[in-house]
Parts: sequence; structure tokens; C-alpha cells
Amino acid sequence: MEFRHIPWNEARTPGENGLRRCLESEGFDVKTWRDPADRVYAPHRHPHDESLWVLRGRIVLHIDGRDVPLGPGDRVELPGGTPHTTRCGPEGAVYLIGRRQPLD
Repeated sequence: MEFRHIPWNEARTPGENGLRRCLESEGFDVKTWRDPADRVYAPHRHPHDESLWVLRGRIVLHIDGRDVPLGPGDRVELPGGTPHTTRCGPEGAVYLIGRRQPLD
């Protein structure tokens, strides 16, 4: 897996169940996660591949020296071992977290 930012480009708001099914079909174990307003995650990395798919609110992911803003429907894919930080917007955020072991 390589880092990818996949912006939402459809007119309607994404539905949680459909997005969950999509991640599961890609082999991810999926959980719904809620963060309060302005929540910040310090620099960290995960041993597993991870995909975040925003349902509500805003998140800014900082990776490789750049900010990647995410809103409803936007998705990122992070390869295992990728250092990053995350900051939620003033209204908090609700998103799906998909985790899976890296594919060789």
C-alpha cells in the first residue's frame, strides 16, 4: 500500500454502511471512531496499514511535511509504519478506521 488521499467527489453525503462495506471488501477490520473538537494526536505510526474515511466533521492529517485536509467522504490510505499526526476540526470528527496487516 502507498499513501493515497482520495477526495469525495459525489454530490450526496456518504453513507456509513456503504463505506464500511467497501473497506471490509478490501480486507480492513473497521471501527467507527469519534473525536471531540480540536483533538490532536501527537506524532505516531502504526504497524498495520490503515485507512481513514471521514463521515462528519473535519480532520487535518500531517504527513511527509504537508497537511492533508479531510472532510465528509474524504479518505486516506496510510501504509504501516508511516509517521503522521492528526488534528480534528472545531466540530470534532466521526470517521471509519480500517486496519489490516500490510500486504507483501
